[in-house]
Amino acid sequence: MTDFDTTSEGATQSGSPPERPEEVDQGLPRDDSSAPARGAGPGTAAPYRPSYVFLGVVSAVTLALDIGSKLWAEKRLDGPDAYFHPVVLIKGNLDFVLAKNRGGAWGLLQDTPEYVRRPFFLLVSALAITFIVSLYRRLAPNQSALRCGLPLVLGGALGNLFDRIRYSYVIDFIHAHMTWGGRDHSWPTFNVADIAICVGVGLMAIDMFGGGQKPKPRHAP
Repeated sequence: MTDFDTTSEGATQSGSPPERPEEVDQGLPRDDSSAPARGAGPGTAAPYRPSYVFLGVVSAVTLALDIGSKLWAEKRLDGPDAYFHPVVLIKGNLDFVLAKNRGGAWGLLQDTPEYVRRPFFLLVSALAITFIVSLYRRLAPNQSALRCGLPLVLGGALGNLFDRIRYSYVIDFIHAHMTWGGRDHSWPTFNVADIAICVGVGLMAIDMFGGGQKPKPRHAP
């Protein structure tokens, strides 16, 4: 029994000694793959992403209303004497009369050659649509006015772009005017797309100068 015990103790002493905790930690990397990622706990909120369904639906409805109203205007108001026999909504102030705008707002570039005017407006429209979509992607949760305004601007821009591709001009038919100082003063003829763009830009202005701005991040004490 004495010899066996001595042999057992010798075998234990001849083997490598047990590793101490401080020796394991020195210079050896730890495997943290099983540890939870920082900030990825179950209570962490997912990043906000605006609804592209909302963007598509509002833009599509705006585009459909614009195209439908222009088709109606072409059939109802087109004719050699249509300008002198408009559809009167409010006598002396508001009526429907067909106009073909080859320029931009307020007749911008109206007399410019077609080979310059057409590519220019197509390029401007494409850039505007790209800007609107990229801006929509970066919306914050509290920017509700901007979230509603951008689809309206997008739908209106697509409506006028559709006209320029199809006709090389934009169909306008809403004529607002008033008599003042013995003279009739007219606002440039416009369409449903222009109304959507103006309303959308107004909502964007509310967001920019109102309370829809992004909140400032709070620094931890």
